[in-house]
Amino acid sequence: MTHRRALPWLLALALGFAANAADPTRMNVLFIIADDLNVALGSYAGSTPRPNYATAKTPNLDRLAAEGVRFDRAYVQNPLCNPSRASLLSGLRPTSTDVHDGQTWPRHRIGDNLAMLPEHFAAHGYFTGRVGKIGHNRFEHAIRWDVSRYALSREPARRHHGPGYLPGVDLSTVRDNTWTEGSENGMSRAEVLAPLGRPAGLPLSWRATRESPRMTPDGTTATRIIELLADQREEPFFIAAGFHKPHQPWVGPVEFFEQHSVDEIELPPALDGDLDDVPEPGWQIRPDDAAHSDRQRRQAIAAYHAMVTMIDSYVGQLLDALEELELADSTIVTFTSDHGFLLNEHLGLWRKTQQFEESTRVPLIVRVPGTAHAGEAVQGFVELVDLYPTLLDLCGLPLPAHALEGTSFRPVLEDPERPWKTAAFSESRREDYHGHSIRTEAYRYTEWAPLDGERAVLREYYELGDDPGEFRNLAADPAQAAAVEAASLRLHAGWRGALPESI
Repeated sequence: MTHRRALPWLLALALGFAANAADPTRMNVLFIIADDLNVALGSYAGSTPRPNYATAKTPNLDRLAAEGVRFDRAYVQNPLCNPSRASLLSGLRPTSTDVHDGQTWPRHRIGDNLAMLPEHFAAHGYFTGRVGKIGHNRFEHAIRWDVSRYALSREPARRHHGPGYLPGVDLSTVRDNTWTEGSENGMSRAEVLAPLGRPAGLPLSWRATRESPRMTPDGTTATRIIELLADQREEPFFIAAGFHKPHQPWVGPVEFFEQHSVDEIELPPALDGDLDDVPEPGWQIRPDDAAHSDRQRRQAIAAYHAMVTMIDSYVGQLLDALEELELADSTIVTFTSDHGFLLNEHLGLWRKTQQFEESTRVPLIVRVPGTAHAGEAVQGFVELVDLYPTLLDLCGLPLPAHALEGTSFRPVLEDPERPWKTAAFSESRREDYHGHSIRTEAYRYTEWAPLDGERAVLREYYELGDDPGEFRNLAADPAQAAAVEAASLRLHAGWRGALPESI
């Protein structure tokens, strides 16, 4: 049954035009990506024993999962926006793109001629359009689209949305520590960061506002995407919706905050001395994060969930638009995130870049019209670098000129119980170290190699059967020496060594 809701006004106009006349032999693609979203979704509750995720409310994404296939073990190649997006859009891993931070031009190594995912679709007759964050904000122009539009900005002086601005209204139950004298006039990102003495990043911050959901930055993205769907439904399309939330700051209409009571939030389990055995580059607790009370931390988690529920409502608008425009039966829908997000795990870790489960694992839902496996879940490992070849495979397009470093997971869409990859790989640079991690069903193993090559390699090894929270690093345990060596060999064998035997 189709769930109806009030659609943006633009769809009402679009319904006055002719019905879809798109080529029925070519599948369209609606590619939806959120920013900083972990697996705190209703449909993932059974696969994620995280008490701080328990209050997730995502009815529309749950509907998408019920109509499509959910991947329970989907992992990013770098838990940071720019390198992750450069990887999934190029079909190459971060070591090949040489993008490891938020400041590097995505094409600095791969060059201007390599076909990014939407560009390859364009080369084969597809209309391509994006609204919102698909590449990294400052580098959206690294990718060529037929139509390329930004989300509306909350700041009057900016023509497109960027993270960091805090409105001068906060109707949340508990305020964060950025609320100071003058905050009622709104705070720019520079003003938010000034007391912290750092030029980038964001402190834990949230605002429950009186905004109309339609007029938030992501609300305008949903409206503009529906406009593109209506305008382009007579030709094959690859349309990408890039939602900025739940990226910090957690700012949105109070109606979403009201669905997530602070008193219902449970903090994640803690283990005394949890980080004592973790190498220094593997974690960071910022003083301004630590300055929050437990009640503020609960409000922060509730604010995060509020943003997820807000994004869920916009996804629902897009799904309804596909139905109303008679595009649902000809459009592949994918939903994912560029990386996960830590919510006070490990005695106070927030955000991303660490090589822990909460920051490297992401939701991935794919709905292919006519699937015989609606509502099923894939347990085999997939990686976001696999999206490029998979979408080409599903749409019957040839591979690009460059050799992709992902693998089409179409076989497990057609048979979710089929044996698949045995591991996922991720990496990141922190504290002058380059970390490489392998995640198998049994363990996570990470090596932090010094960039100067002169210091020792630092290691993490967690046996996930007994320790799913990754609390006990066994890398230095003599009893685990053989297991650690075997894990190191698998890590260095690389992603090709984890491919299914059928490939």
